Amino acid sequence: MSNAAPIVCPEQEVIAPWIDYNGHLNMAYYHVIFDRSVDYFYDMLGIGEGYARRGLGSVFTMEVHVHYLNEVSLGDRLQVHLQLLDFDQKCLHFFQHMYLAEGGHLVATSEQLALHVDMASRRSAPFPEGASSALADIAREHALLERPERSGSSIGIRRR
Repeated sequence: MSNAAPIVCPEQEVIAPWIDYNGHLNMAYYHVIFDRSVDYFYDMLGIGEGYARRGLGSVFTMEVHVHYLNEVSLGDRLQVHLQLLDFDQKCLHFFQHMYLAEGGHLVATSEQLALHVDMASRRSAPFPEGASSALADIAREHALLERPERSGSSIGIRRR
């Protein structure tokens, strides 16, 4: 068995403005929680908010697939685990699992494809060397993890 582990992002608490008329976390705020966790990952790599504010570059989301698996309520504390599935000189492919912090119950997943962008030209550009090196290290470790069951899924009505 491998000692590899996904990146565990800081816990986040569901607040009242995020609750919809159905009495649970509105679907848009699942994205907010996943996005905040992505920011944590980007900050780890040195390509987060500070990097973007300096005008050096940023990472833009190209595609996201979210699975809403269980309801989330006001005050629930959530923890997101991020697994790097693949990367190249300009792109990232990663998968996130969102859990209730208490009990570890899976509530949602998100799969994302992202692109590194030079902010001066607003065009795709290679990751800076430090980020590329860190990504290579993470990729080696995360390659030991099982590929998430829902990765690569498509959308459509399932006929039985």
